[in-house]
Amino acid sequence: MSIDQVRQSRAQRQAQTREKLIEVAREMFLDDGYAASSLDKVAVAAGFSKGAVYSNFSGKEELCMAVLDSIHDEQIEGVIEAFTADTDLDGRIDAFTAWAREGLGQPRWTALEVEFAAVARQSPYVAGELVKRHREISQALAELIRRVTKEAGVELPMGAERAAVALLSLGIGLGAMRSLDPTIDVDVFGQTMRTLLRGVSL
Repeated sequence: MSIDQVRQSRAQRQAQTREKLIEVAREMFLDDGYAASSLDKVAVAAGFSKGAVYSNFSGKEELCMAVLDSIHDEQIEGVIEAFTADTDLDGRIDAFTAWAREGLGQPRWTALEVEFAAVARQSPYVAGELVKRHREISQALAELIRRVTKEAGVELPMGAERAAVALLSLGIGLGAMRSLDPTIDVDVFGQTMRTLLRGVSL
């Protein structure tokens, strides 16, 4: 085996280890909460040493960031899938609303988000990383809004960036409310989106 093959094999093993740690930590954080989980518990549950955790993550904060990234990636994928459906703008908003009924306000996800956000008060690292990620999500949503409205031939009543912030804020708030009261309907989200994207009155 060549040196390049050895390096590639080592990189693949490390990537697999990292993926496994994120997978195990995700279930542990969601089931038990951030504070109640430890790197020792994650390592044991994943079948690795604590050293393997530290070879992939600087600590529990960075590991939780990776877990939240995996959750956010799934959510963003659902939004993109809804807004790239082969239909008109209203059909895409309907598809998004249907996704939101299932994907918005999952109690365990929301609880972890809230618990970890509280860590930001004591950790400048966490605060900075959360701000960075929120900005990235907002920018991605703004780009999606620009593309979708351009395809539909719709002129935004407000800029794509402002619309993205408004929709993201509504989504976060509605998700928090639905995590406590799942009977809250997400139709208001779809109706608000139509207002923002098309200027249609509620």
